[in-house]
Amino acid sequence: MSNSLEFTGERFTPECEREIWYEHYHRYALAARWCVDKRTLDAACGEGYGSVMLAQSAASVEGVDISPQAIGHAQQRYGHLQGVGFKVADCCALPFGDNEFDRVVSFETLEHLATHDELMAEFRRVLKPDGFLILSSPDKASYSDGQDTVNEFHVKELYRDELEALIGRHFPAHRLLGQKLMFHSAVWSMDGVNRVVLDQVAAGRKNSPTGITQPPIYYIALCAADTASLPDVDGCLWLFDDDEESVYQHYHSEIKRHIAAGGIIAGLEKEIAELRGKPAQPVPPRDSWWRRLVGKA
Repeated sequence: MSNSLEFTGERFTPECEREIWYEHYHRYALAARWCVDKRTLDAACGEGYGSVMLAQSAASVEGVDISPQAIGHAQQRYGHLQGVGFKVADCCALPFGDNEFDRVVSFETLEHLATHDELMAEFRRVLKPDGFLILSSPDKASYSDGQDTVNEFHVKELYRDELEALIGRHFPAHRLLGQKLMFHSAVWSMDGVNRVVLDQVAAGRKNSPTGITQPPIYYIALCAADTASLPDVDGCLWLFDDDEESVYQHYHSEIKRHIAAGGIIAGLEKEIAELRGKPAQPVPPRDSWWRRLVGKA
């Protein structure tokens, strides 16, 4: 078996690059904060990387997925690690007793099923009375409508009101978080950071909103039997990055590729013009900012 699971577009794998990597890893990094010393179920665990992240702080993690291929891969790749196990299971018919888990984590699962109520009922069943569910779901308004795209692997996406209505039928208490990969310039105190200040420019004018103004692409919902069982998230903004700055490195690599391609195209256009006996249009010099970027200043 290959060390990596084939990426088909349906299931994320750690070998993916760019924004999808940040989106998926950030969810699990955030969830791990709330799974410390807790018996945790990672429902629809896929490749298994997220179960392993949760297991770094949880008391134990059970990863389940309906795909034998995904579970076989997870067992082969991560089965030697302590505190985490994997088994084939349908999330709508979980092979666990009532009230077994302190936490249920299920990211990017809802939209792949039509049986939403059955899924939520199973999550509620296996949770302890004071446990809670952490799930994510794309916002249909932003993810599909706003980008004019259709994900062929999604069976039923939800708008915010539909998601909250679904949660309300099974969990009396919930808190909703938004997630979106955004481009920010960061300025911070070298003595440490204890608060976040946001400045924004709109139509050339600067303003300082008190919260994020862009619509989220994904919702992350915390769902419980009562408000007392939910963690305090009021006013929090969670940031995520990786020490290699992989998205930033990919961004610079793509810029260099595009600049190189532009030079090749300009050369070919000049050659074609010469062959046709016509003078070529002058190619404008590169902006000095771009030259600095590629080390040609």
